[in-house]
Amino acid sequence: MSARTHTPHRPTSTGRADTRLPWWALALPTLAFVTLLLLILNPSEAQAAPTEPGISLLLERVQQLVTR
Repeated sequence: MSARTHTPHRPTSTGRADTRLPWWALALPTLAFVTLLLLILNPSEAQAAPTEPGISLLLERVQQLVTR
């Protein structure tokens, strides 16, 4: 007597994906893109950080020691 083989039940495919994205999956990349775009479009407001005189004096001293 032959034994029946068990085949798992597979639902029929409708041809479309039922995957849903959470709201932040689109909102966060969009927010990052807009932020970077605004930074690129208005670079005149970007300012260099002021250097402290102690750091510049230290770097000058190191340069003097290296060149001797």
